[in-house]
Amino acid sequence: MSQDTTSTNLFQRRDTMFGICEAVGQDFGFNPTWLRLAFIAPLFFFPVQTFAAYFGLGAVVLASRLIFPAKKAAAQPALTAVEGARPAEATEELALAA
Repeated sequence: MSQDTTSTNLFQRRDTMFGICEAVGQDFGFNPTWLRLAFIAPLFFFPVQTFAAYFGLGAVVLASRLIFPAKKAAAQPALTAVEGARPAEATEELALAA
């Protein structure tokens, strides 16, 4: 299962709470669900400290994203003709035969 890496700002998405676990998961290459689960158990016993740790982690993520922004994906080069490729007419004939 691969993670979806979109260019949507994690802090502006509606389906996350600031996207902190998602951002940490993207940065370190693991499923953010595990980090979310790790925040649930302490939430019942130490709610103030858990929220403080969550937002402290959010501050670290925000600072790292501002200091080291993600590089833009390079434009893919145009496709070039492959030697020995069939002409368009032959491809159309094969499509009609199917």
